[in-house]
Amino acid sequence: MTATLAPVGERIDVAAPTAIAALAGRARTLALVSLLLASMMELIDITIVNVALPSIERALGASAASLQWVVAAYPLAFGVALITGARLGDRFGRRRLFLAGLVGFTAVSVLCGIAPTVGALIAFRALQGLAAAAMVPQVLTSIQVLYAPHERGTAMGVFSGLAGLASVLGPILGAVLTDGIGWRAVFLVNVPVGLVAIAAALRFVPESRSERVSRLDLRGVAVLSVGLLAVLYPLTMGHELGWPLWTYAVMLAGAAVLAGFVVTERRHERAGDEPLVATSLYTSRAFTGGSLVGGLMFVANAGYFLASTLYFQIGLGWSVLQTGLVNIPFALAATVTAGTGAALLMPRIGRQVLLLGSVIMIAGFGVLALTVAGAGASTSYWAFVPAQLVIGTGFGFLVSSIAPLALSEVELRHAGAASGQFNTSGQVANAVGAAALGTVYFEVIGRHAAGAAVDAFRLGFLAVLAVAAGLIALVGLATRVLPRREIT
Repeated sequence: MTATLAPVGERIDVAAPTAIAALAGRARTLALVSLLLASMMELIDITIVNVALPSIERALGASAASLQWVVAAYPLAFGVALITGARLGDRFGRRRLFLAGLVGFTAVSVLCGIAPTVGALIAFRALQGLAAAAMVPQVLTSIQVLYAPHERGTAMGVFSGLAGLASVLGPILGAVLTDGIGWRAVFLVNVPVGLVAIAAALRFVPESRSERVSRLDLRGVAVLSVGLLAVLYPLTMGHELGWPLWTYAVMLAGAAVLAGFVVTERRHERAGDEPLVATSLYTSRAFTGGSLVGGLMFVANAGYFLASTLYFQIGLGWSVLQTGLVNIPFALAATVTAGTGAALLMPRIGRQVLLLGSVIMIAGFGVLALTVAGAGASTSYWAFVPAQLVIGTGFGFLVSSIAPLALSEVELRHAGAASGQFNTSGQVANAVGAAALGTVYFEVIGRHAAGAAVDAFRLGFLAVLAVAAGLIALVGLATRVLPRREIT
């Protein structure tokens, strides 16, 4: 479960009042519907795939590493291109980029749905991420263009509510489609939704641009992509290949490329250029700590969902529908506590919400570990509900609190860049979580492959739960780095 936590767009068109005047009533509502449909489609696509992984494995003969890449390719491409997508919207028009991303996302969903091999599916998932990076940044910025400041609260409330709803619908819809039609349907379902959103956008979404356009750092995007891929590819493939020497060498080379990227970006910024990543933001203790805390949380969460899906379906032999339904308590609890955490607890106890969320989430992992330790093929769905409720409760408190605290010390003129970088780090963390914790999972399973499958998958899942709990413990410890309260 993940979402764009703050607006990415850096500047709002000064001609926004014209756009507002041109659209009113039903027309503006339909423009909002188009934007929200696109956003909801993208959010559902993050979680809908997880429950289909075992079906993809059987249908395409996918290896463990390939399944990790089916999950990781999307957020990795999305995260790397997200800031560039926002700046392309500033330069060429947000409506134009929104439509390009929406059309691309819909078309690539068709390609995912007809993918003949797992390699093709991974490539198409990466293209989906790039299309989402063009589409998503324009949504929140366009809402700001469409609505005057005093009207935005309602529109943003609807947006936030649908984001929570998407997290609930994703696993359910994925399970129903996979169980009833097949795994290809989890991608093809985007087509009718996308076509409706495209038709509404063509007719009702107004064009807007930024008065001041940022430089496009395409070289920075390329270097960052190469560095991340050099780290994640051998990390994901290492188990399958037996960890030859070159996997370690490539990971070290990738780390060196990323270090060089940071140095180059810092140099660009000092020269007065606008870099892809504003390194000066990390002089803020709040932003650095918040980015670290958010990254740890998303790494743990991505690894947990990948491992749990495979454990329930392959380890316990559950149906796709059962696996989808078991995630509902998590999603519902997270939706409730995300709202209460942001609206009620943050003003009262500040950063202690993070500590509270961490403690609750770790307790949930502990309850789940005890359940898993004694589980077998006959274990019912209801045995896992208490743990899922507790984990979701903790996650909701965390996800609602990190962004406000991380961005609390950022100057208004840097708010767009900061939110973009924060969201980017979250998406990259999702990819890292699927790769790193997925590797832990399959390494443990491989070492116990000679025994019963249920035992091997149990031990693999328990190992992931232990690592995830350790990462969330670090989140709790790191809260001291953050401001006590959100600065308003």
